[in-house]
Amino acid sequence: QVQLLESGGALVQPGGSLRLSCAVSGFTLDSYTAAWFRRAPGNEREAVSCIIPSDGLTYYTNPVKGRFTVSSDTAKNTVYLEMSSLKLEDAATYYCAASLIPYCSAHTGSGERMLLPMEINYWGRGTQVTVSS
Repeated sequence: QVQLLESGGALVQPGGSLRLSCAVSGFTLDSYTAAWFRRAPGNEREAVSCIIPSDGLTYYTNPVKGRFTVSSDTAKNTVYLEMSSLKLEDAATYYCAASLIPYCSAHTGSGERMLLPMEINYWGRGTQVTVSS
């Protein structure tokens, strides 16, 4: 049975840090591309970051670049998202995802984009991150 189980969401003050984890079962991470998305109330699901666990290639969207770090541990079949310098606008439900597409990003006419939600094969149920003073 395929399962992606996120954990680590919490209430944190602006400027604080959190580490999210995504424990995967039912398939091996090194055969997939892993990604993090988020959705704030009233907003659409937004791409955050991506990693190809088999080679460590990573991708970050502009809102989190320089503040978030994605990593994976294939021995533990787990993906992580280290978040620092958190802002109010980072508050959202964070979702772990896995895709059979062997890349994190693609070039478009207007630049580069991360994996799309429609390109995801498996989703976790999400973990809530609240940023508030």
